[in-house]
Amino acid sequence: MTTIALPLAGSCRCGQLEIRITKAPICTAACHCPGCRKMSSSAYSLTAMVPADGFEVVKGEPVIGGLHGADIHHYFCPHCMTWVFTRPVGMDFVNVRPTMFDDTSWFRPYMETYASTRLPFAETGAVRSFETFPTMEDIEGLVRGYAEWAG
Repeated sequence: MTTIALPLAGSCRCGQLEIRITKAPICTAACHCPGCRKMSSSAYSLTAMVPADGFEVVKGEPVIGGLHGADIHHYFCPHCMTWVFTRPVGMDFVNVRPTMFDDTSWFRPYMETYASTRLPFAETGAVRSFETFPTMEDIEGLVRGYAEWAG
């Protein structure tokens, strides 16, 4: 796997919202759930789980879109409406859409979630696959497995 050259910068489609990470992801994923498919307008969404203290918005003010629930906040550019990142409430990481980064050569999904709703043609190449979402008990092992796999 390609090494990540940190810090890593990125932006939304129009460039009015810019982000940066200074810490490597703790895991990467593709999600096949219908909600992610609709928000990404694709067969699945991609995620890089970045430690919260290693992520920042350096330009612009994101707005909440997608679900407007109490436990998860999806952030979009207010101008072009690109889905840039998600903050799960109570978690110490941010789910960043890796396609926002200027350099995407390092990205590969380690796991895929909601494989039970995967479109028949949608292959991700993920190492681990879950029919729904992994349990909280699985997460620690997945983070360890990702670290070994990513090098």
